[in-house]
Amino acid sequence: MAFAFSTLGVPGMPVAEVTALAADTGYQGVELRAHPEEPVHPGLGRDERAAVVREFERAGVAILSVCGYTRVGGAGDDAPVLDEIGELLVLAADLGAPYVRIFPGGGDQDPDTADATAARRLGAAAETAAGLGVRILLETHDSHRSGADVSRVLGPVGHRHAGALWDVLHPWLRGEEPAVTHASLSPFLGYVQVKDVASAEDLAPLPLGAGVLPLAGCLETLTARTWLSWEYEKRWYPGAADLPDLLVPGRKHLERLLATAR
Repeated sequence: MAFAFSTLGVPGMPVAEVTALAADTGYQGVELRAHPEEPVHPGLGRDERAAVVREFERAGVAILSVCGYTRVGGAGDDAPVLDEIGELLVLAADLGAPYVRIFPGGGDQDPDTADATAARRLGAAAETAAGLGVRILLETHDSHRSGADVSRVLGPVGHRHAGALWDVLHPWLRGEEPAVTHASLSPFLGYVQVKDVASAEDLAPLPLGAGVLPLAGCLETLTARTWLSWEYEKRWYPGAADLPDLLVPGRKHLERLLATAR
């Protein structure tokens, strides 16, 4: 099992510091939050992208994913959504990242409408992704929190370059058991985001193992080849403890859970 963490947990940290932190704490990869307020985003030029690649190669750390905020099931025209996904895909390809993360974003639309819109756009974007050697992952999130919700979209798409990202929080909030989530997502699964929180009413990030999320139940469904990435949402909860000091204990907690699961 390989471990990563998201730069959402270290907002604004320079790339060289991110790669050093990953290498020093035993994490093999990093999820890059692709937002203009972060060091890595679609607005970077060719030389800047090459410099990012060199920093990760120097540290021996992989770029697991480029995490965008495109809402593929949202209302409106297809073209702006596909353009935004295309920019993320090119960035991922330039960085050597295998995945791009996007959100469902169906909002308060009729679920059938949101599903059809998301599937149509994903099908088109997956063709672009295939040409670039990148896979688009639809996260269990917002309007499509459960594995069943996401699989309703991905099933009709039927393209190997369109898959799923299992954020363990959102199916739990929907009351979906880990085994059920995995059964829905396993044909499409790219990797898994782990995290922990105090309750459904208090979603501030906690150290792994300090909250109530069923991490053991999630991990026991996975194969040894699945990446686990800790998405610690420090960016949205500035009062939360700083992530760097939590990384080693968090990795060791995951390793204990995995050893027990096997």
